[in-house]
Amino acid sequence: MAGPEQVRRWVGQRSVGRVRSPYGQTADCERVGIAAQPTVLRFAWLGRVSTRDMQDPTLSLPRQLGSSQRSLPEGGLIVAHFYDVESGRMDLDIRGGGHAHEQFDLTIPRDGGIQDLLAEAERPDRRFDYVICESIERTARHMYYGTTIEHRLESAGVRLLAADEPFQLTTVDGRKPKTATQLLTRRVKQSISEFYVVDMLEKSWDGYAIHAEAGYNIGKACYGYRARHVPHPVPAKRAKGVKKTFLEVDPAQAPAVRKAYHWRITKRLGYQAIADRLNLDSAVYPPPVPVDPSRAVGRWTYSNVRDILTNPKYTGHMVWNRKGRKSRGNRANPITEWIWSAQPVHESLVTLDDWLQAQDVSGHRFGSRSTGNTNVNHPQTKRSYLLRTYLFCGACGRRMNGKTRRGHVYYVCAPKKGYVPDGHPGAGSFWIREDAIVDKLNEFLSAHIFGTYRRSLLGDAARELGAVAQREREQRIDALRREINDTARMIKNVVRSFALFDKPTKELVGEINDERNELHERKSQLEAQLAQIEEEHQQATNPDLLDALPMGEVRVEELPEDVARRLFEALRLELRYQKGTNQIKCTATLIGPAVSAAQHAARDAIVLPLDRSKRIDQRKHEKGEDVMSDISPVPILVVPSAGFEPATPASGGQCSIP
Repeated sequence: MAGPEQVRRWVGQRSVGRVRSPYGQTADCERVGIAAQPTVLRFAWLGRVSTRDMQDPTLSLPRQLGSSQRSLPEGGLIVAHFYDVESGRMDLDIRGGGHAHEQFDLTIPRDGGIQDLLAEAERPDRRFDYVICESIERTARHMYYGTTIEHRLESAGVRLLAADEPFQLTTVDGRKPKTATQLLTRRVKQSISEFYVVDMLEKSWDGYAIHAEAGYNIGKACYGYRARHVPHPVPAKRAKGVKKTFLEVDPAQAPAVRKAYHWRITKRLGYQAIADRLNLDSAVYPPPVPVDPSRAVGRWTYSNVRDILTNPKYTGHMVWNRKGRKSRGNRANPITEWIWSAQPVHESLVTLDDWLQAQDVSGHRFGSRSTGNTNVNHPQTKRSYLLRTYLFCGACGRRMNGKTRRGHVYYVCAPKKGYVPDGHPGAGSFWIREDAIVDKLNEFLSAHIFGTYRRSLLGDAARELGAVAQREREQRIDALRREINDTARMIKNVVRSFALFDKPTKELVGEINDERNELHERKSQLEAQLAQIEEEHQQATNPDLLDALPMGEVRVEELPEDVARRLFEALRLELRYQKGTNQIKCTATLIGPAVSAAQHAARDAIVLPLDRSKRIDQRKHEKGEDVMSDISPVPILVVPSAGFEPATPASGGQCSIP
């Protein structure tokens, strides 16, 4: 009676005498389960070393290859070698393109990286039928990328094997090899591997946070400071000479930092303008030297000044996690994610208030230049425009761009197609003459900012309302401070109450601890309320700041452009033009600490060394216009009536004059 064995013998007899490729017998033998002639099982080896800094590829890669070779079945042969020196946490799409392996004298031939392996596996003329690695986490540290690699290989008919996992290649009685145990082992190992990486990163991150909170610096000391090394607190590392670093002031560099902040806050200069001033005396203000001295340019640059004015370490606090170097591609993290030391840990070069004011200047100056110079890097820039940066469209909020047509200057709002909001005037775009805006701007500045009757324009009733609000805020601040002090005293009394009992019971200790916790929570709430009302006090409007400004007439079209722009910056000028009503809303804001900048800018704008006719000629010469050209009549714009919010004393706050 015929049976399975007879069928197998019949298939074996048919195979006798037939010429077959030595690389093609494996699949047939596996399908029918017969004893095949000795054949070669073709393997590709996949290896990876995480980083060139933390591991030695000249030792790790040969070890991985040796482990893989020892686990090969009889007839197995590695015919191709694919390996990389890179992190296994990288996205699969960007892996395999590095050149770190070229820095090492490796004796293993390299046929490519992970991308080359996947590409060849999907070709019909591939050189291998299996891929083997030392351990499955060598493919990727993220389970998702590891299973993606495995799926792509299996879809191409290539099995991915690991030397430390049990596997079977040949069939038994026509049955496929069992892979359930191998699959379970692999998924568990991949899960453990990913958990290990994530857990290690989280603990490492926490360690860095504690390191920063303790005041230790990470990386190169920022400009203005120098490193002060102290022995490492761990004896084993201290014995190896490892040290930790604090920051101390560098007397040669500190003046440049203080001067940069002074110019930024008082004169509201841009980064490049500050760099230009520092370059005028490089002996007093030595330029920074990068980590790689060969890259030094020998002068102050825009980026040097920006790094100084945005670095909070100058406040004396140690701050870490300002950039996501791996998670965000070295982009800045939100300020809410920065790690600050609770107290100043090194000598400060600027106060925290000064640093905050410098950041406030940055937000207001976004996209603005300090001078009237053209942007030589922009192909469409042929001249500068007086009101660029300060003029906005009242309908869509976009900044209006300057244009010149037939000798006249215009400002245009022209959103790109597809970004035009509903109801935008001018069928998507419109133009307005500069001289029409300048006429009303002169009226606004001369009357509401530098005019003799500027205080009366604000209104007596509004000033009285501001004074009442100011008194209420001051009374609330005093009350909160007294309540905080009383709460702190009550906390101390609760702690002292333990001394009244020789053997306090467990219940008594619990009650005292509960009361102490309630008092601490109450104190925290009061401190939060105090911080909020003090912030409101600082930001409240203060019409008394107007008294610090000189009086006189301003004609901005007659000013040198750099003088006019300094005035606009000091006043935080903002112009919003409403096409539908043909009105322009002018707003100027005075900040207490920046009043001195407004004073200097106003003196330059009101008191000029040239007579009027020469000023007009100089202005037209700077703009490249014909001195004798006439100005056509312009439409009349309406400036809305003045108004303001409640006031605070002249020592602080701000004054917004719309």
